[in-house]
Amino acid sequence: MEPNPENYRFDLEKSLRSVVGLRATVPPDAHSAERLGTERAGNGCVISTDGLVVTVGYLVTEAESTWLVSSDGRVIPADVVGRDTESGFALVQALEPLDVDPLKLGRSAAISVGERVVVAGAGGIEHAVDARVVAKQEFAGYWEYLLDEALYTTPPHPHWAGTALISGDGGLVGVGSLYVQQVTPGGTPIDVNMMIPIDLLPPIVDDLMRFGVVKRPSRPWIGMQAAEFGENLVVVGLTDNGPAEAADIRVGDVVTGVGGNRVESLGDLFRGMWGLGEAGITVPLNIFRNGELLEVDISSEDRAKNYKSPKLH
Repeated sequence: MEPNPENYRFDLEKSLRSVVGLRATVPPDAHSAERLGTERAGNGCVISTDGLVVTVGYLVTEAESTWLVSSDGRVIPADVVGRDTESGFALVQALEPLDVDPLKLGRSAAISVGERVVVAGAGGIEHAVDARVVAKQEFAGYWEYLLDEALYTTPPHPHWAGTALISGDGGLVGVGSLYVQQVTPGGTPIDVNMMIPIDLLPPIVDDLMRFGVVKRPSRPWIGMQAAEFGENLVVVGLTDNGPAEAADIRVGDVVTGVGGNRVESLGDLFRGMWGLGEAGITVPLNIFRNGELLEVDISSEDRAKNYKSPKLH
């Protein structure tokens, strides 16, 4: 599945040197430690001559130390510049020269389904996959995360976190987020990588560089994990001491609506919650429990207030 440099209209090997390894450590008492672990490893994509790297945010959430591994094997300390929970991107700054040319940003909107791409992790061609885009569609994650149009590629990269999605002309058009199963029109599931489209990055870079976050109203967060089972949207988990648990939402509850407006999918649920206003607003959640329809008022929070700030060198 390794890509053949002769099949691409750019210097593939040079581009692959701009994909670096990334390691982060997180304190055991961090909010994200139980779910994401305290030792995290993945990849990052160099996007500027001064060593700015874009990666997937969960790798560096609450990180107390961050390190990059360059293409020539050097281990370089780095700082987390900023992280955006809405897009899922994070920016990391190398504190020593990486000595590579940055990847140019492409346009994810211009990528077509069926197009040949490279999905690259750190380590050169042996750690890259010759892939194709198999879908461009919504992605909803149970952790209250939603992309209107994610990119899906196959065959999947086995070390997907923070990988570079490189188009046929050498542009960085996405960053690896997940390994999931996608159901084809014929009903057959296939393994794919879900990629965050790079078009979400340019509008937020300045805020991330200046403030570490994007200056926009925070979305309401309730700390409830739900999943779609057939036609039902079922609560499968709750964040300890989170808003939903405090309001007595229970695992097994079937979510039917928000404020009386019916929801049939995770995307419907999140849009219904976020459409009510900013973090702190009351979310009236309609649920079905033990044969009874209930409306439970949940006092939402700003998710970011639960996270430790990343430490700088």
